[in-house]
Amino acid sequence: MVPYRHLSKYIPSSTAAVFAFFLGSVFHASDEQRGHLRLWPIVDGSRQRQRNRRSYSLANLPGPKSRSWWQGNLGEVMNADAWKFHERLLKEYGQVIRIDGFMGDKQVLIFDPKAMHHVLVKDATMYESTNVTASALVIGKGLTGITGNAHRKQRKALNPVFSIAHMKDMLPIFWEVVDRLESGLSAKFTNDRSGSQPQEIEMLSWMSRTALELIGQAGLGYSFDNLSTEAEAHPYPGILKQLLTTGSRMWFFHKYVLNWTLKIGTPGFLRRVLDMIPWKDGHHMRDMSDYSWEMSKQIYEHKKKALAEGDEAVAKQIGKGKDIMSILMRLNMEEEDGGENKLDEDEVLGQMSTLVFAAMDTTSGALARILYLLAAHTEVQDKLRREILEAQSGNKHISYDQLVSLPYLDAICRETLRLFAPVSYIFRYALQDTVLPLSAPITGIDGTLVTELHIPKKHPDHDLHLKLEP
Repeated sequence: MVPYRHLSKYIPSSTAAVFAFFLGSVFHASDEQRGHLRLWPIVDGSRQRQRNRRSYSLANLPGPKSRSWWQGNLGEVMNADAWKFHERLLKEYGQVIRIDGFMGDKQVLIFDPKAMHHVLVKDATMYESTNVTASALVIGKGLTGITGNAHRKQRKALNPVFSIAHMKDMLPIFWEVVDRLESGLSAKFTNDRSGSQPQEIEMLSWMSRTALELIGQAGLGYSFDNLSTEAEAHPYPGILKQLLTTGSRMWFFHKYVLNWTLKIGTPGFLRRVLDMIPWKDGHHMRDMSDYSWEMSKQIYEHKKKALAEGDEAVAKQIGKGKDIMSILMRLNMEEEDGGENKLDEDEVLGQMSTLVFAAMDTTSGALARILYLLAAHTEVQDKLRREILEAQSGNKHISYDQLVSLPYLDAICRETLRLFAPVSYIFRYALQDTVLPLSAPITGIDGTLVTELHIPKKHPDHDLHLKLEP
C-alpha cells in the first residue's frame, strides 16, 4: 500500500490510534506457536557462464541435498510447516544457502545483511519482483502489478498523499473508526457477559474488519463496515484472506506456468478456457478477482461523479475528499490528456484494489500480533497504558504530533514489525548480470572462500527471490 520509504512512519501512527481504546482492557490471547522473523533473500541463478570463477558459482555454495529432480528442495522450503527446515538450514549452512529449484534451478537463501541491503536498497533497480504478472492479472495495474516507467509514474502520483500534512488530515478518520470499534466490542462485552468470568474474543477477525474500514475511509473514502456485530461484517475481508491462501496453493503455476500461458491467445480466449477447465483454485481466484474489480469500479464511479459535481458534493462523502483516492483522482483530472503523469482509468482502478489488498491483511495481522504480545507481556501492556493515559490528559483523542512522539508506543510498533513482518516473503530476479557482495566470506563446497556472488540476468520464470520468513 505504502511506498517503502513511508512505511515506518505510516504504520505506527495508524496502528497507535487503534490502541487508544484498549487502554483499560486486558486481553487474553489464545495459545499459539511463537516464532521470530528473519529476512531471507533468495537469489536464483542457474546456468553460470564458464568464465566465472568457481568461488562465484551458485552451485559452489553449501546447501541441502535435493530431494527431487522435479521440485528440488521447493517442497521443503515453500510450505506452511517449513519453519523447522528453515531453522536447520541457517544452523547448518550459515547466512548464504543454496537450494535446488524446479528441474535443478539453483536458488540461494540469503541472511547476509550486506547482500540484502544491495538487493533491497542500493541496487534495487537491478532487481524485479517475480509476482508482477500475477498481481496485474488478479488485482490490476496498481503498484504491485506494473514495472519500469509506469511504476515510477504511479509512485510519483502517490507521493503527495503520503506527506506528513496529509497524514495529519487522516488521523481524525482513524479515530472515528476506532470509536466504532470501541462501541462494537463494548456491546459484545455487555451482551455476552456471564457473571464475572473472563471472555475470549477472536481479535483477528475484528482487526481485519477494522483494517478494512480504516483503508476504506482513509484510502477510498468508502465505508465497508459499521463494526457493530459479527453478523453485519462485510464479506470483503474474508475474500481477501482467501485470495492469499488460494494464491499460495497456486505458487507453482504463478512461478513456472503463468508467463507462458499468457502468450497463448487473447485475454478473452484465456478467460473462456479457464471457465471450461475443472480447476477449483483457478475458478475461486477468478471469482475473487472479479469481486474486487467490481467493488473498485463501483467506488470509482461514485467518486468520479462527486468530483464532477464540485466541492460541495465531495464534502458530503466519507472522508470529505481527504482520502487517498479522492486526492489521486483530483490530481489526475488536473493532468492534461496524454501528459506523462496522467494515469489511465485501469491504473486508478488497479491502485484502488492494491490499496485494499495490501493494507487490509498487513494491518490486521500487525494489530492482532501486537495485541497478542501485549496480552502475553502484561508488564509491557501496563507501561504502554500509562504512557498513553498520560498523553491523553483527559482528551480521548491524541493529536498526531503527540502520537508520533510517544517513545514506548513507537518502540512497540517498530519492534513488532521488525520481528513479525506482516509481509513474510518477497521474490526478485536480476534484470542484468550483477555481483552481489557479502558482509563476510563463506566457504564454498570446493573449499574456496566466497566473498561475492555472480547473479546472472534472469527471466521472470527463473527467479531471484528475497524472502522474509519466521
